[in-house]
Amino acid sequence: MSILAPYRIYFQVVQIIIAVALTIAILLQVRGAGLGSVFGGTGTVFKTRRGIDKLLFRTTIALAILFGALSLFVASIPSGS
Repeated sequence: MSILAPYRIYFQVVQIIIAVALTIAILLQVRGAGLGSVFGGTGTVFKTRRGIDKLLFRTTIALAILFGALSLFVASIPSGS
């Protein structure tokens, strides 16, 4: 039995929270239009990510990396049964 086995359920809850946050971050990214066009901007020319689009993009990458690392970590913890 591992030292982390009793805490496995807490890591799994955090993993679910990160998965939901990642799903929301992905769904908030409007394909090819940018978040500005959702709130009334034209969004016809796409140059660079700025403001909230850039933050959302980087947050999505960070959440994906965190989710992957946490998945590997939780998989390495033996079950407590």
